[in-house]
Amino acid sequence: MGNCCSVQIDLENFIIRGLDSIAGHANYICKLKQTLPTLSAALQDLRAQRNDVQRQVAVAEQRLLKRLERVQLWLSKAETMIIEAERVIEDGPKQINNLYLGGCASKSCLSSYKFGKKVAKMLQEINDHMSKGAFEKVAENQPATSVVVRPEEQPIALESTIQKVWSCIVVKDVGVIGLYGLGGVGKTTLLTQINKKFSTTPNGFDVVILALVSKDYDVGKIQDRISGNLGFSDDSWKNKTVDQKATDIYGVLRNKRFVVLLDDLWKRVDLNQVGIPKPSQENGSKLIFTTRSLEVCGEMGAQKKIKVECLESEKAWALFQDKVGDETLNSHSNIPNLAKQVVERCGGLPLALITISRAMACKTTPGEWKYAIEMLKRSALPKMEEEVFSLLKFSYENLPITMKSCLLYCCMYPEDYCIPRKRLIEYWFCEGLLNEFDRISEAQMQGDYIISSLLSASLLERDGEIGGEDCVKMHDVIRDMTLWIACELEANAKRMSVMKNKIEFLRGTPNCPNLKTLFLRENKLEVISDGFFHFIPHLTVLNLSENRTIRALPKGISQLISLECLDLSYTENMEHLEELCFQYCESIEQMKMEKLSTSVSYNPCFHTLSRVSILNCNKLTDVTWLILAPNLRSLSIYGCAKMEEILSEEKLGEVTDDVGIPNPKPFMKLETLDLGNLPELKSIYWDTLPFPCLKTIRLWWGCPKLEKLPLNSHTTGNQVTILGRKDWWATIEWENEATAGYAFLPSFRTVFK
Repeated sequence: MGNCCSVQIDLENFIIRGLDSIAGHANYICKLKQTLPTLSAALQDLRAQRNDVQRQVAVAEQRLLKRLERVQLWLSKAETMIIEAERVIEDGPKQINNLYLGGCASKSCLSSYKFGKKVAKMLQEINDHMSKGAFEKVAENQPATSVVVRPEEQPIALESTIQKVWSCIVVKDVGVIGLYGLGGVGKTTLLTQINKKFSTTPNGFDVVILALVSKDYDVGKIQDRISGNLGFSDDSWKNKTVDQKATDIYGVLRNKRFVVLLDDLWKRVDLNQVGIPKPSQENGSKLIFTTRSLEVCGEMGAQKKIKVECLESEKAWALFQDKVGDETLNSHSNIPNLAKQVVERCGGLPLALITISRAMACKTTPGEWKYAIEMLKRSALPKMEEEVFSLLKFSYENLPITMKSCLLYCCMYPEDYCIPRKRLIEYWFCEGLLNEFDRISEAQMQGDYIISSLLSASLLERDGEIGGEDCVKMHDVIRDMTLWIACELEANAKRMSVMKNKIEFLRGTPNCPNLKTLFLRENKLEVISDGFFHFIPHLTVLNLSENRTIRALPKGISQLISLECLDLSYTENMEHLEELCFQYCESIEQMKMEKLSTSVSYNPCFHTLSRVSILNCNKLTDVTWLILAPNLRSLSIYGCAKMEEILSEEKLGEVTDDVGIPNPKPFMKLETLDLGNLPELKSIYWDTLPFPCLKTIRLWWGCPKLEKLPLNSHTTGNQVTILGRKDWWATIEWENEATAGYAFLPSFRTVFK
């Protein structure tokens, strides 16, 4: 048996040597112990090269490039080789165990021969394949723009605004577009739809990126949101600094024609810091962003600013119908009309419409809808507070503290009320909200700045003019939001507005020790009891205007020792105003009277009065009582048909005797004097006055009998500006033409021919 065995082994070795001789691979078995580890090393190299190529492809594809077909073919073949090599190497230990005589002989020669040959061949193929894997580029531009489109709900009706934006995109010289508007108006939806339009419309852009910025602006977070579109999402990216990330982003975008869509900007974003090249005509790129503030549009250098408006009534109703559903709307015949009242309360604000429609989608009884309307009137519907007011409150929180107080003050006016801008600033001043200046003329500048800022933040809206005066108003939902905030901040009422409530009588003695502002405008007041103001010691602003039925003011008004501003405009039936007594009102700074019919009594209360406006007081013949206002800075008198004198020499004695002032000096602090439509006016003052602070006299029109001005060559150092009609100026008589007339000629400006 041993001899047979020996012969068999010799025979196999003979056969193998023969095969080796024929094939030229005599070393397949002898070198198996060396070639197998070499194959393992080659497999590791192939895996690494495959991973490198895959990483390059992934980066390119995240940059919206398309991988080359030859690269894909190489990767597929590499994957097959790796699988086959792993199987061969797995069988290696078994084949090594069959070897003996130093590896030159095998217990299973044929099997070892075949295995050794396979290892050698596979090693050669892997080396050949790896030599073909050094690609200069792995991907190329796609023929169409690649856009990442986010899932969205059914779009709000913003077609016209989208078209307006798209028309700017195709214009070469518009690189930066700012979309601004009220919170919840649909700016994010608009930006999402614009992003979607890029995916469906040929446009020539290489890459379109949509990224959220948000209130808590952080450069790193913006870069991370952009990086997902550019392929920078591996661990190495996360460990880079802001500057390094900016360099990477810039390196990709500088050679691209890109569109960057930034959502929800609250302040200027430094594009250079983020790594976004500035859009220009040369690179043809675009930056489109949304914000609540027009000021941010300016800070970002927007070449086109587009306001996103609330929905018109028809579109608002269509959106609400769609969200509530026909089943609910048709569940009772009264519900459609009630639903339209709800829609009206939302003021066309999409966020409010969607929020309320979801809340009402299952309300199928008229009682539930009536309750919702009542809660909306009180700004107390839970869904509005949670989802609408809380979002809008971000705009409020972003304001400086003075602007916050001024905005909250505006909610005292009724819905859709046209608020005269100048008058609003006066109220703010009297309330002490404008604390940068001591004088109303200077505070007007601060007030104008605040109103402009609130307009830019979409928290106020322009609302035309009343009598030539610019007006503003609050959107209904913004007003509800500010009322909600005011109720949270002030448990004890400091300001109260009961405008347009058809109030006829105010009786009793309300105890309101903290009340500072009371608006009673546009009621039907006939009587205010004498004790009504007795326990309101800190009242600062009292607006009784447009109470056309009131005939007298209570004697107790003299209890208002903190009163600074009193508005009696359009109370033309006030028959007993001459009995009004302000003897203890030491704080009054402003009084406004329009369409009063009687005279004003002479009271020493006007010591701190700084501004007086008198309009259409048809029975007033003079305002000599202003001699008691030594701090008066602004005086406006219009439309007083019987006004003959501003200050009467004849009546001066009556005034000074009453208060014990022997030689009063009028208008020592007067800065502006406005007169118009005073057909009987003959005199401002019977003698010349120094007017040390006077800056402007405006004689607009309708003062044909005024032929003298109380000025001389020493008045105000000749710094006064006089505006009037040229023909009126020619009729002015001067005591000394050589000095006075020519001295003031350079100061005259023509306002009407």
